[in-house]
Amino acid sequence: MAIIDGKAVAEKVYRQVRSQIEQLQVKFGRPPGLAVIMVGDNPASAAYVGNKEKACHQVGITSFRHHYPADVSQRELSSLINALNEDTLVDGILMQLPISNHLNAASLLQEIAPDKDVDGLHPLNLGQLVRGEVGLCSCTPAGVMRLLEDYQVPIPGRQAVVIGRSLLVGKPLALMLLAADATVTIAHSQTPDLAAITRQADILVAAVGKPQLITAEMVKPGAVIIDVGINRISTATGSRLVGDVDWQSVEPLASLITPVPGGVGQMTVAMLMENTLTSYINHNP
Repeated sequence: MAIIDGKAVAEKVYRQVRSQIEQLQVKFGRPPGLAVIMVGDNPASAAYVGNKEKACHQVGITSFRHHYPADVSQRELSSLINALNEDTLVDGILMQLPISNHLNAASLLQEIAPDKDVDGLHPLNLGQLVRGEVGLCSCTPAGVMRLLEDYQVPIPGRQAVVIGRSLLVGKPLALMLLAADATVTIAHSQTPDLAAITRQADILVAAVGKPQLITAEMVKPGAVIIDVGINRISTATGSRLVGDVDWQSVEPLASLITPVPGGVGQMTVAMLMENTLTSYINHNP
């Protein structure tokens, strides 16, 4: 068994992105720009945005934060997005979710120009993924694929099971694994006898947000286990973060496994930096 070190792989991505930006900035005459839209004062969102801004500084991307109160109007955010779409200093636009309930998040995300959609959530970018075309891909699934690549996990012909069907992770990751020639099964909350499905997996991805859902009896010995879940549970001394996988029982069975924290979560921000670099290059042919 070996632990997949997401932090080490993310640092490698940061070094590669920083090196490319240092070279391209001389040619293009400006650094890449990433605009982050934040609504309200959700502590978790503030922490995520802070991590993204720290990563931007690390690799040489200019970060533009647009922080609005929770009662901001749909029209005001729409106007901001349209302005950022036209701003030549901005290569990527990210809307930090969740946003206030009175706002239509799906509509706002669709207003982001597809070539600046560094979260890979615009219907055009999702459609390109379905068609196997080059485009900006959702960051967390792209991070999972980078981890598998870095650890030289063979994918062609392997049985991959993805638990979760969200647009953020489950669906795009299943498409990426399919494009890499895996045989892919998507399981979810309505799947009967989930364990019978997961025990077939050479590569098992848990992305459902249910603490320690995957236990030893659900895992094929020697499988690669990718835990996308981040859940906070109460303990006698306070709380701690756990994944969707019961680490203590599953870790001895896995050939490779991602920890929580320190696994996939590290890669999401790294791939955001890479997507911003890709958009920067595309805007400066």
